[in-house]
Amino acid sequence: MNAKLRNLLLIATGAALFPAAASAAAFSCPTTSDEFTFAQNAQIPGLDPHFSSAISTRNIAMNIFEMLITRDENSAIIPQLAESFDEGDDGMSYTFKIRSGITFHSGQTMTSADVLGSLERYRRVGTSSSVFKNVAGIEAPDASTIVITMSKRQPTFLEDFSSFHIPIAIMPASEAEKPANKIDLIGTGPYSFGEWVPDSHVTLKKFDGYVPDSRFEGTTGFGGYKQACFDTITVRIVREPSARAAGIESGDYDGVEQVSTKAAARLKDVEGVIVMKQENFSIPIMIPNTQKAPTDNLMVRMAMQAALNMEDIMETATDGAYSLQPGFQYPGNPSYTDAAKELYNIADPELAKKYLKEAGYDGEEVIIMTNTDYSYMYNAALMVNEQLKDIGMNTKLFVTDWPTTREIRANKPDDWNFYFTGWGTGPSIGPRDAIKDLLPPINSQNLSEEDVEMTKLWNAMHEEPTAEGRLDAFSDMTQHLYEQVYQFKFGDMHNFQAIRSNVKGFVPYRIPRFSNIWREG
Repeated sequence: MNAKLRNLLLIATGAALFPAAASAAAFSCPTTSDEFTFAQNAQIPGLDPHFSSAISTRNIAMNIFEMLITRDENSAIIPQLAESFDEGDDGMSYTFKIRSGITFHSGQTMTSADVLGSLERYRRVGTSSSVFKNVAGIEAPDASTIVITMSKRQPTFLEDFSSFHIPIAIMPASEAEKPANKIDLIGTGPYSFGEWVPDSHVTLKKFDGYVPDSRFEGTTGFGGYKQACFDTITVRIVREPSARAAGIESGDYDGVEQVSTKAAARLKDVEGVIVMKQENFSIPIMIPNTQKAPTDNLMVRMAMQAALNMEDIMETATDGAYSLQPGFQYPGNPSYTDAAKELYNIADPELAKKYLKEAGYDGEEVIIMTNTDYSYMYNAALMVNEQLKDIGMNTKLFVTDWPTTREIRANKPDDWNFYFTGWGTGPSIGPRDAIKDLLPPINSQNLSEEDVEMTKLWNAMHEEPTAEGRLDAFSDMTQHLYEQVYQFKFGDMHNFQAIRSNVKGFVPYRIPRFSNIWREG
């Protein structure tokens, strides 16, 4: 048995990971309170966890839903709703045993039929359904067992299956039959869905029937032993950065998703407020539309790549909370590569003008679509607009909100040339999640036909038998994405969150975790 498989099996059984869990005291809420109010940056495009890669969706959904397996604080695979999971000796099957006594928010007991329905729904409507591309079939041989059979061995399957980028959330089988964004939000998490008032707030309610995972002592990543210490969680949509800062200072909010660099410097000296910095929180990035002129022309995209000064863009976007490097993984990560560094931050306007001339650019309009929900995206777009004007491009800023931006990007290819987003969760999970938005079915850059080389490299990133081979494929993929100019990575952005000082147990993570936090006094 190889070391990787042995580690996975140890994790699955808990034999090595939780040796003291049975004897140590699990978390218990020191106090309980009525309401916790959290200010979130952006509007929510939808709350169906299978159908959105938006962090504004995940912030809510991951406190309602759970997965069979998930990731811990260091992104290692751990069980959640699975009691155990086992990879067959030939790597062609995976068997999951399901924890007993788990109930949905509806009061229904979870069985393998619900898990089967959820997995099949994800295959059908999931935004990242490619997770199942090498799956031949899924069966539920009894009420507590799920067996996944592969059509081809995929060494990365459990890594992809446990990804929370677009989580494979488990829901009742009755919901699993429904199309995208049409489900009732019924999960197994410590909080159940209350209400959603678009552009205003979402409320979550403490689920008294929640069964904590006794293999753990406290939260870790998206899993662990979780308890709801508030009766209600209210997530308010507060798009204006100054309003979030004012609200945490006044005590109107117990926590905020993000404060600006300048506000963080001021708030750290405010009594009653704690500011927390998250290094390498997100990759601000601009995606071109490869179907719409003039960005359908590779030479035009190369001109833009040559023109952009990433330092000026990141300084404007983040008020100095950034670092520059070309990779889609953060330095120090085992998967980090600086491939294509020669094509990053070229900042050569004269070269850009030369490329534009060679491309035959003749003043065609370039629509730069951004949003006001995420200030760093909006500010980056302002600087990009100026830099492209400086090389003679006819640019037009199109500013809307975040849900509308995502809708237009996906369904109205004639309305935009550039789309601004942030790759936050993906890079923290691994190389495949980092770049999957550029691959089908998401296809953010709007390719009209298959890029055969990209497909070949993507398959190699999943199927190469050795970790070294998969990392080589990722390095080659990075080079390809730069050479084809399918993306314009600006840099790595740091983030500042803030909480009131009487809130205890809050640890910044990829989403706000509302379990195991409480108010003191």
